[in-house]
Amino acid sequence: MEEKDLLAEISSIRNIMDRSTKFISLSGLSGIMAGIYALVGAGIAYNLLYLRTDSFLERGYYRLLEERLILVAAVVLFLSLLTGVLLTVRKASKKGQTIWNQSSQSLLLNGAAPLVTGGIFCIIMLLRGYYVVIGPCTLIFYGLALIAASKYTFGDVKWLGLLDVGLGLLAAIFPGYGLFFWAFGFGVLHILYGTIMHFKYDR
Repeated sequence: MEEKDLLAEISSIRNIMDRSTKFISLSGLSGIMAGIYALVGAGIAYNLLYLRTDSFLERGYYRLLEERLILVAAVVLFLSLLTGVLLTVRKASKKGQTIWNQSSQSLLLNGAAPLVTGGIFCIIMLLRGYYVVIGPCTLIFYGLALIAASKYTFGDVKWLGLLDVGLGLLAAIFPGYGLFFWAFGFGVLHILYGTIMHFKYDR
């Protein structure tokens, strides 16, 4: 009995330490929804890039295409962030926790450096017309941001980051398939990750 009590006490102490040093209110459902948004966005982008061949091919086509692709990416990003915040707040409130604390601040601070750097780099590449590198770079920098932030949340986040970095490197090797790597990294992997997180931590 004493051994069981000791193990229970150690487990309790560990849980308290995790709450104080790690942000554990991330929602698995938000990962699933982000993946769905990404797949829908990739489908729209594929339609714009490869399936429009008649009246769409007119003067100013490439400028219009660029604007529409940017709009699609912006909508996917906005919906993903909004859903992530709302579901994370809901999960935190159910557990009686606050979403803005030392661990969440550390998570954002560590993840922001590679994420903001990557975002600025991708904008520069976009303005210079180097479209082929944008897909790989978004995967690589996003993966690096997840790896950096994983120290302050669930360890599973690190594996998602490593997989995204790997996909980004593959996308750089096979530039003609960048959209498909992007869809798999931000779509399929997010859905798989979110599903695992939901059944592992949310239930």
